[in-house]
Amino acid sequence: MAVTENKGIKVLVTGADGFIGSHLTEMLLEEGYDVRALAQYNSFNNWGWLEDVKHPNLEIVTGDVRDANFCEHITRDVEIVYHLAALIAIPYSYVAPDSYVDTNIKGTLNMCQAAMKNGVKRLLVTSTSEVYGTAQYVPIDENHPKQPQSPYSATKIGADAIAMSFYNAFQLPVVIVRPFNTYGPRQSARAIIPTIITQIANGASEIKLGDLTPTRDFNYVKDTCRGFIHLSKCDGVIGQEVNVCSNYEISMRDTLNLIAKLMGREVNFIEDTQRLRPKNSEVFRLWGDNSKIKSLTDWSPEYDISRGLQETIDWFTKEENLKKYKSGIYNV
Repeated sequence: MAVTENKGIKVLVTGADGFIGSHLTEMLLEEGYDVRALAQYNSFNNWGWLEDVKHPNLEIVTGDVRDANFCEHITRDVEIVYHLAALIAIPYSYVAPDSYVDTNIKGTLNMCQAAMKNGVKRLLVTSTSEVYGTAQYVPIDENHPKQPQSPYSATKIGADAIAMSFYNAFQLPVVIVRPFNTYGPRQSARAIIPTIITQIANGASEIKLGDLTPTRDFNYVKDTCRGFIHLSKCDGVIGQEVNVCSNYEISMRDTLNLIAKLMGREVNFIEDTQRLRPKNSEVFRLWGDNSKIKSLTDWSPEYDISRGLQETIDWFTKEENLKKYKSGIYNV
């Protein structure tokens, strides 16, 4: 769709101050949308990764999806809602599960109720490949059983179910968007790819990581964001759960070796026990089937793993970006 055809269409992005949300906000602005971007309220009035985003069609608001009245307020006069606001760190969900229920499940409930009351034309709810747990078969399609292997994944399963109930009971135009492992500039250092890059960039020759045997289906952030936008334009996806993935798997160990090669460094791996998940919580294999989104839209991944990693490395190794990360501290 041409930029001029999107002019005047107002959209809301929750979680816009975060990693994927900030990239999605920028992409929507580039495509001509009027964007209301929600950053989590804080007393510093900090807008996260939106701090340096300047655009005449951008409206930044601060607040919290845990407040139902606030959700009703921010969904007024909005046609499309991209609901990305969530607590996402799996290790933190082991020690603070109540927070995940409040934000991920109740926050999604609040957004569904607000969207229904204000007549939103499309509500895209962000899921995660973690809802599938360790693959029972590959590639993982949307019919794969759900397996809550962490409190985080349990709350995302619950959030998806709440959203689908509003579609089934009230015909709310919901789409469940299920990205697999997204990576790229601005990603939190708790994730494996930024962890590896920042440690190497800071001169470490011994890289501290958790288990290197699991596999992941990594997706460059721009491909993930394009997936959201394609799904927002397709009427055939309403009431559907849709994977956004590369249909390719790579082990954590091979990811480490590829990053080291791209950065021209030789490194050794040291297992850091605090980075290991509880035995039955680790998801050992994720490899997503993207045939559904490709059949419903004209989306397909534009970045292979090497190209995406190179762009990610280029961003993280800039001094002004690298200094924002504490590579020597493991933050759950």
